[in-house]
Order: sequence, then structure tokens, then C-alpha cells
Amino acid sequence: VVTLDARNHGSSPHSPLMTYEAMSLDVQHLLARLGITKCILLGHSMGGKTAMTLALQRVDLVERLISVDVSPSSTAAVSEFSAYISAMKSVNIPYGLPRSAARQLADDQLRPVVQMAQLRQFLLTNLVEVEGRYVWRVNLEAISHHFSDIMDFPVFHKPYPGPTLFLGGSNSPYISPKDYPEIQRLFPKADIQFIEGAGHIVHQDKFEEFITAILNFLPAP
Repeated sequence: VVTLDARNHGSSPHSPLMTYEAMSLDVQHLLARLGITKCILLGHSMGGKTAMTLALQRVDLVERLISVDVSPSSTAAVSEFSAYISAMKSVNIPYGLPRSAARQLADDQLRPVVQMAQLRQFLLTNLVEVEGRYVWRVNLEAISHHFSDIMDFPVFHKPYPGPTLFLGGSNSPYISPKDYPEIQRLFPKADIQFIEGAGHIVHQDKFEEFITAILNFLPAP
């Protein structure tokens, strides 16, 4: 299993460009560098849209596709991430605070906008200390600038013919019945499943059920 940070996320380099075409190329370059000629590709949310983009661009590279809680359509209407980014940008932590106090202060400042504790904890994993100052390791400027691109999905006409799993959370609005026609058009072998009681961060909310669903979709060893 190879896990990768998208550009402007985690330990990956920051870049002013943040489109699905650019992120798909990042994955293609990594696969080439690792000598992987075909893979089973799994992505969550923005990563799911990147995975779908790659599968639709390069059918030859993707044996199977798993998109977690996101569909190949605009997610702007159901997303609160714009408000979350603004809240993260406005977090202000004094210089030299110990890590635990800094996290608590950031948590307090995010709480009015990001009301779910689990989601705040997820966002706070991006708070890092650099020479005594606390900063977000995600590139909030690039993400803000390309927010409409990230919420949208590129236009494709030719479908991906391989087995595809859309795995949503039953408590999340990111995959809805209105998305089914576009899912079927682009991914004719799609299976759409929902994990009961999970929100958008399916793998955090219902880890065991998530793993079981993935393993059941994978080909027998």
C-alpha cells in the first residue's frame, strides 16, 4: 500500500496550482517513478476526485477505483469547507506556546465555525510548529484560490470501464441520488454503497466497516 499526500497537503510541496488535472499528473509521475504499471486507486473527498480524474484520463493505469464519499459532480452546494478554511486562516496563536496549549487555543477558536469535535481534531492534525510559531501545513492560500476548481469536477466524455466502488457515509450529503446518473455515465461498472452512521470522514467515523467494505471490493488474492 502506497499512501501519498496531495500537493499543498501534508509533507508534499506547496504549489500555487491546485487543479484535478495537476493532482492527477502528480499521481501519474509517482506511479512511473515507482515502476507501478497498474494500481487499485483509492481516494477520499478531494482525493476521490483526483482518483476519478486519473482513472478517466489513464484507463490503462487503474485496475480498480474506489471513491470515498464524493461523486463526479460539483460539491459546492453541500460543502462547508469554505467556512472551515476561513476559520483556519483566522486562528491566531501567540509565539512560543507549548504544543498542547496551542492546540487547545486553536480548537477553541475553530469551535464556533467547526462545531463537530471529530472534524476539528481532523483539521488540527495540520497544525505544526515552525521555529516556535504555529502554522497550518496545508497551503490555505492555494486551496482558497482554487476553491471553485476543488468543489467542481472536470468534464469527461469517455467512461472508465473498470470496477468502481463509491463508498459514502449515510450521514453525509456528498453522494446523493441526483449524482447517480453522472456516476453511471462515467463509471458504468459502479457499485454505490453507504456505511451506516458515518459522516464525510468515513474512515475515521466507522473504521472497521470501512476496511471491510474495501476488502470485499478488492479481487480475491
